[in-house]
Amino acid sequence: MDNRFRTTALKRDDFRRSYGSLLQLLLAIVITVIAFYPIYWMLISSVKSQDEILQLRPTFWPREFHFENYTAVLRKGNFPKYYFNTIVMTFGILASQIVTGIFAAYGFSKGHFPYRDKIFLLVLGALMIPVQVTFIPLYIMFARFNLTDTFTGLILPSAVSPYYIFMLRQTFMSIDDSYIDAAKIDGLGKVGIITRVLTPMCRSTLFTVTLVTFTTGWNSYFWPKIIAKEESHRVLTVGLAKLRDTFAGQGTMNNHEIMAGAVLAIIPVVVLFFIFQKYMLSGYSKAAMK
Repeated sequence: MDNRFRTTALKRDDFRRSYGSLLQLLLAIVITVIAFYPIYWMLISSVKSQDEILQLRPTFWPREFHFENYTAVLRKGNFPKYYFNTIVMTFGILASQIVTGIFAAYGFSKGHFPYRDKIFLLVLGALMIPVQVTFIPLYIMFARFNLTDTFTGLILPSAVSPYYIFMLRQTFMSIDDSYIDAAKIDGLGKVGIITRVLTPMCRSTLFTVTLVTFTTGWNSYFWPKIIAKEESHRVLTVGLAKLRDTFAGQGTMNNHEIMAGAVLAIIPVVVLFFIFQKYMLSGYSKAAMK
């Protein structure tokens, strides 16, 4: 009797586990479809005709592939120039945030100075202030220093990232001070400790925040649209918005070309994500340990 009851209980537990696993699988599939459906729609729309996109009944696979949409975008917009400007702006922001983030994170985690934690709270407070609040005084200041339509004007407002500092500080705090003491005994100064001891030990977090910073800089639209009005310093996101405008400044129906331009714009981000995705989860996990 006891064995029969135990067998029934085990079967019931196995059924519950299987049912729970099935629910988790279905939920994961639903979330994945919701997350990737816009990307799929963008890809198939980029090779459709404008008439097919505007049909009342949507088609989930192109009837005819129009790869000439991509060549039309390259002819219509100055995409090589947009790519160059976006690369310069993004890597300028990335380099400045790496330098300021690493050294600031070291100071807030391993440094000893008065009101260290209170100053760090002020840095975190900057995360809650949107750029729409500060862009007017920033623009006035940059205009007075003749920094509009310059790469300096594109890069400088994002040269320091509170998010970057926060993530690296959390990781630096998880590193035992004995490593720093050993490095001091070996004759390393503070710069050597940061670059040769702490930074290699937080490689996962560094890759994670660097990828997030690259994506944010690459996709930035609001500030580049305001500070760079000339074609010479226009970036990809602003160039995509200009695809809807004709020479007379009127909107035009060219959704197929806009989708093709969006695909061209996200290629570097997708490539970097697939290269560094293995570092992202471990980086967030290490930063959350403290």
